[in-house]
Amino acid sequence: MIYQVFQFMRSLKTWAIILIVAIFTISCTPNLSSQLPAPVNTTSTAKADVKTDVKSDTKTAISKVVALTSLSADIVYRLDKTKLVGIPGSRLLRENAEISKITQVSEGRTPPNLEKIIALKPDLVIGATGFHDQVLEKLKGLGIKTMTSSITSWKSLEDLTLAIATEIQADPAPLIQSYQSLISAKSAKPESTLVLVSSQPILAPNKNSWAGDLLTQFQINNAAADLQGQSPQRGYITLSAEKVLEANPKVLILVDFGDGTINKLKEAPFWSKLDAVISDRVYTFDYYGLVNPGSIDAIAKACTKLQAIATAKA
Repeated sequence: MIYQVFQFMRSLKTWAIILIVAIFTISCTPNLSSQLPAPVNTTSTAKADVKTDVKSDTKTAISKVVALTSLSADIVYRLDKTKLVGIPGSRLLRENAEISKITQVSEGRTPPNLEKIIALKPDLVIGATGFHDQVLEKLKGLGIKTMTSSITSWKSLEDLTLAIATEIQADPAPLIQSYQSLISAKSAKPESTLVLVSSQPILAPNKNSWAGDLLTQFQINNAAADLQGQSPQRGYITLSAEKVLEANPKVLILVDFGDGTINKLKEAPFWSKLDAVISDRVYTFDYYGLVNPGSIDAIAKACTKLQAIATAKA
């Protein structure tokens, strides 16, 4: 009985991790809005799915931006570093000595500090859909323009970049071109590949996730791409041990959350029976870049590894 309780608690912990991942990875088809009197709604739902509420036909110049996600902070900094005045606490941003000097308005999973944000007098605050909703609503009530975003694909990364560039009046072309350079290599002979991000339950991304779409960009054959399931997290499916054996991928990608998941997978009865394990084609990725975009550098590192997989000879 104690063991069953322990296993149940581990399962809850895993789902909590995936939920947090989803909140931050769902960050790119921008939804722009600002709570201002008598707003004029401008909505585009064709490609970028961008919605903007503006006070009048006159566009207010954006000179101060607070970003509540590491990716949006990175994008703003690369587009025009003079306009970034507030950032979230993140090890990815702390790797950049210059960005790390900018005022930090949050840390970890704690909600952003509203007082700190207001004190910075921002013209625009960028957050993640589903995670920063409450603080953004309060800021909109004060007349501060906000942007929410949700990343589930490569295109949505480009959309967010274009939306931010439009708001801060920066040229997005160089950054967009740098994105394209990351996915120049394609798989000449797509082989069955399975990405596993959890052991209890066994979770894999399908094509409706950032990770799944990233594999698509390199024409890597994601064995779970078209699978659907009852997983509460869109873009991820639950696999049984039997399903993993049935898929029997030629390439296996494991995501390191730093919680022992990889060791648990390697201890599973099906592990030694998989073709990818037998042929030693098992790769480990950091969850930043592949599951959670995190930053441009994290994405670039993931792309470099995927490129090596895509072009490797069996």
